[in-house]
Amino acid sequence: MTKLCIRPLLIGLALTLASGPAAGQTVVYDPSNYAQNVLQAARALQQINNQVTSLQNQTQMLLNQVKNLTSLPYSSLQTIDQSIVRTQQLLNQAQRIAYDINQIDQAFGRSYPQSYAASTSSQQLTGDAQTRWQNALGAYQDALRVQAGVVQGLETSRSQTNGLLSSSQSAAGLVQANQAGNQLIALQTRQLLDLTALIAAQSRAQSLDGARLAANQEQGRAQLNNFLSPGRGYQAETVQMFHQ
Repeated sequence: MTKLCIRPLLIGLALTLASGPAAGQTVVYDPSNYAQNVLQAARALQQINNQVTSLQNQTQMLLNQVKNLTSLPYSSLQTIDQSIVRTQQLLNQAQRIAYDINQIDQAFGRSYPQSYAASTSSQQLTGDAQTRWQNALGAYQDALRVQAGVVQGLETSRSQTNGLLSSSQSAAGLVQANQAGNQLIALQTRQLLDLTALIAAQSRAQSLDGARLAANQEQGRAQLNNFLSPGRGYQAETVQMFHQ
């Protein structure tokens, strides 16, 4: 009976002693352990800062890529294309002998012969001369029309150049800068095409006028021969000038 009563008391005492330190017991401070914990925390903070910096750099890189891929807001390609089409239309409207090799060969074989046969009539000679004169006159008019078109496009070229230069200087990225440069090259190409068209029109007019003069010389020779040929041109007759 006595042993059964003591066992619960011993168990309770053991639980009381194990429940915590007795009154007045102090916690031991370990400086080495504390320093190690602080160092680990500092390293963890540095890793977090490095990750934040890396994320900021990646964000800036993405923003730069967006700028580099942004298209140029200014475009003159449509205006340049319209100007080229207008110049081409002026060339296609060439009167009489156009810019066509077959047509040129046919016209020269018909109205610009290297020599006229002795049997050529005065009517044909006169008609060919009239045709050559009309060809030369139409070519000079065509050249003037091309010149007028080029001069009228100078103001448009100036406006486009200023716009492209301004866009190039304020380009936000590589794509915008390249697009501005490409459009400037396209503008220069269009100006070269206008100059080519102008030279072609002027050369055409000068060539047709030179061919007219050369053919007129041959025509004059043929007319002189016809005039001097017996029975066709001048015929000698006895003329009585004074009354006898």
